[in-house]
Amino acid sequence: MMKVVLVGCGAMSKQWLDAARQIDGLAIAGLVDLDAERAQTRAREYDLTKAVIGTSLDAVLEETKPDAVFDVVVPAARRAVALSAFAHHCHLLTEKPLADSPENARAIIDAARRADRVHAVVQNRRYVANVRRIRRFLDSGAIGKPTSIHADFFIAPHFGGFREEMDHVLLLDMAIHTFDAARYIVAGEPASVYCQEWEPASSWYRQGSSASAVFDLGDGKVFTYAGSWCADGFRTSWEGSWRIVAERGSLLWDGHDGLKAEVVASGRDGIIDKTQAIEVPALDPADRVGGHLGIIQDFIRAIETGTEPETRGADNIKSLAMVFGAIESAEAGRRVAIEAQEG
Repeated sequence: MMKVVLVGCGAMSKQWLDAARQIDGLAIAGLVDLDAERAQTRAREYDLTKAVIGTSLDAVLEETKPDAVFDVVVPAARRAVALSAFAHHCHLLTEKPLADSPENARAIIDAARRADRVHAVVQNRRYVANVRRIRRFLDSGAIGKPTSIHADFFIAPHFGGFREEMDHVLLLDMAIHTFDAARYIVAGEPASVYCQEWEPASSWYRQGSSASAVFDLGDGKVFTYAGSWCADGFRTSWEGSWRIVAERGSLLWDGHDGLKAEVVASGRDGIIDKTQAIEVPALDPADRVGGHLGIIQDFIRAIETGTEPETRGADNIKSLAMVFGAIESAEAGRRVAIEAQEG
């Protein structure tokens, strides 16, 4: 039986607990939140009658002595949670983003290494079936090496609360999902970025609801991102809308189930090369999917087998570096280099 303490019992914790109760051999030993009643509410909702409830993570960890911590707190509290977990010899699975600053990200990764604990991030878009299919299709070479990756993200959610008051809200709160997916899909290594942020007149956010960025992902690959948190009408999927251009064709994904590709065929129509549809193979049985459930299962497997999870913090810092690089570029008004060495 693997014992886990979950810290942070806000709305997002429900996704974690929904997934956790589907895993045999996983027990939620404790719930921690600054608001004890909120933690009690989660305990009642999920029938966690034996879970220790508290407002102090250290105290609950000392009492329960769990194997791992699930971190669902706000980013500003993430470093403190991580250091507490590692001090109590716990493995750590954390909500994205890994940290609220590059310095805190490096501190968390260094602490995980010193403690010799598994540390991973819930980068759940990697576990979307079509993301896996695209990566496998591109790796096959069916349309050649990818050269240009384009992703659009346009949704207009009225969250209320902290998001509408935070700085760089789109880049810091959401864009890492798309950035990480792009890096994974084409095996990119981020090198530099130019980004511009702006606030449309119709926006209900304080700052940074709209952004456009151009990344150099190395090896001749360029990734463009265009997004907005306040674009009413014709909204994209939460996964975004994608076009990937390769040496001998292109792939389109609408972020839902619409996934199609074309490859260059023989002959031309005037000055344009002819193309023909090519099948994107179905999901491979070996591909790990399942969102939060898939990532939690991967995390547990890594602990049990001594392997590294795919979304380990020491690799995820590269995706986080794309976020902070974009923010730095937007603030400076120039292209900036991305330094994202694997931890």
